[in-house]
Amino acid sequence: MSGVTFETQRAALADVVAIPVTPFAEDGSVDTAAHRALLRRLVDGGVRILTPNGNTGEFYALTPEERRLVTELTVDEAGDGAAILAGVGHDVPTAIASARHARERGAQMVMVHQPVHPYVSQAGWVDYHRAIAEAVPELGVVPYIRNAQLSGARLAQLGEACPNVIGVKYAVPDAARFAAFARDAGLDRFVWVAGLAEPYAPSYFSAGATGFTSGLVNVAPSVSLNMIEALRSGDYPAAMKVWEQIRRFEELRAAHGSADNVSVVKEALASLGLCRRDVRPPSRTLPEEQRAEVASIAAGWSI
Repeated sequence: MSGVTFETQRAALADVVAIPVTPFAEDGSVDTAAHRALLRRLVDGGVRILTPNGNTGEFYALTPEERRLVTELTVDEAGDGAAILAGVGHDVPTAIASARHARERGAQMVMVHQPVHPYVSQAGWVDYHRAIAEAVPELGVVPYIRNAQLSGARLAQLGEACPNVIGVKYAVPDAARFAAFARDAGLDRFVWVAGLAEPYAPSYFSAGATGFTSGLVNVAPSVSLNMIEALRSGDYPAAMKVWEQIRRFEELRAAHGSADNVSVVKEALASLGLCRRDVRPPSRTLPEEQRAEVASIAAGWSI
């Protein structure tokens, strides 16, 4: 596969990387009709890259069968309209099986969730990602980094071993650390995606990011796209105007250690009549007293 340059995948990552929700039906199963409608709304709204099985999609609350279903629905509904960056994780064999399934279904890339393990060594982090990347050499691979201890040198080591590790979803809430990490790892070697969405996008773009993830995009695609347009043109005042628009919504999502991160997004979608508000444990639907505020924010964006 040495001839593969991954230019198309690299270009796709430098964008609003949408993390679609997984809507549930009244009986608790995945609501496939609502899911398709939400995906269609994203693509029709101008979104060009989707991450099925991301955290906003409640990855850790889905069964293996549901994770496969979500990947299949997303690839099918997006068609040629959007690139697919499928979330994979858990133990190495499970992650590899998910990555191969995504490849068979037509995904171009996989995002590897941070290893959920109480004991993560930096060399072991490299081993984990290397095993997955080597199993799917045709796919672009994007580690999702939430570990502030990880050094940029370790990512450089992974990139050296695996040419298909092409981008990074960096989600440590520290813009100075991000700037240093990206330069230690290789600023031009990887596509840098601000993994903490719109609130961190302006500061991370100023340090070298060219894409950002978004859960808010489920609710108001045009708002997220307005921000990336401003950032691409280097118009930070315009980007910060969007930042002010989304600030309260994102504060609600981030409160109490991001307890209501997905619940706020689904509440906004429910207020617009697009899906049920249901989330799965260990998340919980939004308390009654916060619902009106979320509905009011979502209504304001849709004007």
